[in-house]
Amino acid sequence: MKFVLETNSERETLHIPEYGRHIQKLVNNCKEIEDDELRNKMAKAIVEVMGNLQPHLRDIPDFSHKLWDQLFIIADFDLDVDSPHEKLTREEIQAKPKKLAYPQNPSKYRFYGNNIQIMINEAVNWEEGEMRETLSYTIANHMKKCFLNWNKDTVDDDVIFKHLLDLSDGKIDMFNKEVELSPTSVLLKKKTPNSKHKKKNNNKKHNGRKRW
Repeated sequence: MKFVLETNSERETLHIPEYGRHIQKLVNNCKEIEDDELRNKMAKAIVEVMGNLQPHLRDIPDFSHKLWDQLFIIADFDLDVDSPHEKLTREEIQAKPKKLAYPQNPSKYRFYGNNIQIMINEAVNWEEGEMRETLSYTIANHMKKCFLNWNKDTVDDDVIFKHLLDLSDGKIDMFNKEVELSPTSVLLKKKTPNSKHKKKNNNKKHNGRKRW
């Protein structure tokens, strides 16, 4: 008696390893069936088995469509059956996605970040009035905070107003508004997460002292 041993390196490459080699063999057998009706019937049965092997896919929209796409992938796109969905082609799956456009206009003042420029552009489109002035003041305060995070020293409000005027192309001018931004001590004030906890513990210790 001779035993024929097979190693994985000698076996056919699995197109979707998650389904295992038995599904791959079933699909290969389905491809060899000459009768169209029987081949379609077996393909539907294979899809049902695949659905049972991947129950987590049931929460995904178009669950059936995904299973049929995977069936054609396992068959190496060489399976002539009637799919209830549009057949997936090799060209579609091998198509490279378009490259994402990388921003080519970096901010002149990088320490403010890109979101500041988005906020400024939004404020510029607002109508003149109290709402726009309030938003401009909020943006200026945030710019001052960003500046102080980058430079721990201090910064004059006029510097922030100048940068805001520059970033808004001269459309937001706060030099003549006679407003003052929040002081540095307030913007850089940080609360330690354990300060309240320590305070409570100290109170407990004080209240728990014995009186003689």
